[in-house]
Amino acid sequence: MTRKLLLILLLSFVTASVYAQRAGSGADQVASFAEAIEGLPTEGEVLGLPVNVHGQTTYINQRYNNFTSSYSGQNSLSDLNSMSYTWSGTLFFGARLAPNTDIYFNPEVVSGVPFSGLVGLAGFTNGEATKATGAQAKFYSARAFLRQTFNQEGDKIVLENEANQITQTVSSNRVVVTAGQFSTLDIFDDSRYAKDPRVQFMNWGNMTYLAYDYAADARGYSTGLAGEWYLGNWVMRAGRMLAPKTPNGRDLNWQIFNTYGDQVEVERQHQIADLPGKVSVLAYRNKMILARFSDATNYVIANNAQGTQAINNVRTNYQYKTGIGINGEQALTKDLGIYGRAFTSDGHTETMSFTEADNSLSVGMGLNGESWSRPKDTVGISMMQNGLSSYRKNYLQSGGVSYFIGDYAGPGQTISYRPERIGEVYYNATVIKNVLAGLNFQHINNPAYNAARGPVNILSFRIHAEF
Repeated sequence: MTRKLLLILLLSFVTASVYAQRAGSGADQVASFAEAIEGLPTEGEVLGLPVNVHGQTTYINQRYNNFTSSYSGQNSLSDLNSMSYTWSGTLFFGARLAPNTDIYFNPEVVSGVPFSGLVGLAGFTNGEATKATGAQAKFYSARAFLRQTFNQEGDKIVLENEANQITQTVSSNRVVVTAGQFSTLDIFDDSRYAKDPRVQFMNWGNMTYLAYDYAADARGYSTGLAGEWYLGNWVMRAGRMLAPKTPNGRDLNWQIFNTYGDQVEVERQHQIADLPGKVSVLAYRNKMILARFSDATNYVIANNAQGTQAINNVRTNYQYKTGIGINGEQALTKDLGIYGRAFTSDGHTETMSFTEADNSLSVGMGLNGESWSRPKDTVGISMMQNGLSSYRKNYLQSGGVSYFIGDYAGPGQTISYRPERIGEVYYNATVIKNVLAGLNFQHINNPAYNAARGPVNILSFRIHAEF
């Protein structure tokens, strides 16, 4: 796709989401279960402007016992029993400046310690872990954006008061523009069943497509422009987001015409036996200075550089990285739904912002507890498989180390490649109003694609509250 076409798409603001019937159905809102709390209003007026405020806090604790490992390398998951935790708190402030113009600000605080310093896996086990850099709490801005809605002719729809959404009546046919600081996943790849690690599946492979190298800083946020076009059962989306200055870096590069992450998505919603479902196709193209794995492999061999992050030595030129995926989900009953995601990236270059996967597949189901008289309880079951391109695999097998993975520990101990396979199951119980407690279990075969290590069994506990 040419730059000219991408700019035309951006200027046309062609994006949307009819399934959720709201703009920016991000991970913080998609699985919200909050109810009104008496004496705690969340929406009102200040200086004549409609405003709202919501909040959330989540604590996740994860543990695993010793697991089998023939050897360990520089970026291996520790094979000794380990504990990891994260804690996050977010406030969601919103104000309506004009009838169809909103601004939102989300200050956030996070602390936590990930397993092995966040190395040794592709499908990391806690979607909050990327934000945590230590036990000391860090405060930062997660989101600060403006949303403009352009209503067209169509049915009237009421968007209810919730996080990053002031109550609003919109048309079923509309264009929505979001500009500022937010997450790419707030707009793209929405899912009813697998999106939010705070209240649904925890693994990164269930937050989005694991092979979707979406533009973001090290915490998962970026700055950019996205548009959504809601038109009947169709939704079209496009956006351009800032890329980091260095792969997986904290600082963003503001040269948006030289370094960026572009994405387009088309979604079709449907009804089968009066039960909702959808199918969407998403494609991305990134541009920044990245290392090519073929160059890095040649460097390792020519310089006898096994056990080093040789990609740093060949990161000299601008590269394009592309990928495409499909996502489908369908309610089977009013209480049970299924979903599936599949994605492939070109695999020539190193990871820009997300994790180490060049193809990924995930399937699963979500169920609420209506049938056992616990309608607000939820159960999820999922299976994931992650794979590497031949270029990344050759680099690792030659003894190279990349950002998150690299088990090289000496001659004759290079990675024995197998797909990384993960099973995940969770149960959430609503303990009191707006507070849930949950258990999560993940079984990981071939961590970091290495058949000589694992399996790893991870047990998690979480508590989440919101208003």
